[in-house]
Amino acid sequence: MALERLSQAKCFGGTQATYQHSSAETGTAMRFAVFTPPQAEAGPVPVLWFLSGLTCTEENFTVKAGAQRVAAELGLMLIAPDTSPRGDGVPDDAQKAYDFGLGAGFYVDATEAPWAQHYRMRSYLETELPALVAAELPADMTRQAISGHSMGGHGALTLALRNPARFRSVSAFAPIVSPLNCPWGEKALTGYLGPDRAAWGAYDACALIEDGARLPDILIDQGTADSFLTTQLKPELLEAACATAGQPLTLRRQEGYDHSFFFIASFIADHLAWHGARLRG
Repeated sequence: MALERLSQAKCFGGTQATYQHSSAETGTAMRFAVFTPPQAEAGPVPVLWFLSGLTCTEENFTVKAGAQRVAAELGLMLIAPDTSPRGDGVPDDAQKAYDFGLGAGFYVDATEAPWAQHYRMRSYLETELPALVAAELPADMTRQAISGHSMGGHGALTLALRNPARFRSVSAFAPIVSPLNCPWGEKALTGYLGPDRAAWGAYDACALIEDGARLPDILIDQGTADSFLTTQLKPELLEAACATAGQPLTLRRQEGYDHSFFFIASFIADHLAWHGARLRG
């Protein structure tokens, strides 16, 4: 479980680092990126997890979102895990498709062969990596928040809904809100979990809310020019589920924004401030 630091650089008075460790859950080496704010010199700081989308690694959010300056001002540690296991022996989609296999773990614990041996991102993020962070980094694990983009937005919503006592706040950028009802989700959940749709509900934010899961509130930004809006993301499904259940939701439709990291960079300061207020409360 020991951490190996692969890189580190001074950043806005804090440090931006990449770590690697041997994961018992995935059976592979796993990497994750950590921004540690300057306030950590005085003691543990609150943690914001950011889960990335299809094709991404731990680098995408770290390099493209521009989150470190505001995180340094707010005293937030940013942790960006990888999106799937990688390495020799880890299976990938036979056609090398971008939406299944490497880079597309969908934050599930797979039950179908050959994926079940390594694709255990749910347990990795719910249990293994938090324990490692608590043991090795100056993180205040009593104050955690989570966010994500696209597939990572799906991951952030479902992790928080399954673990409401762990996270003080949750937000997302253009999340897949109902994998049961979109092509990306149907492909991934069929492949990782098999054809029984009853097993998919634990990985669908709308289904979790319909089954009684609740959070204090949810913040979502969705671009109106997102090419995946109507076919894959379908924010109106989450809007309806929250309205029916009485689940507080702030869904902001941002005119003209697409699915890219330019969209995330445009609103990341809002999300950090929103989380920061709840982590201080």
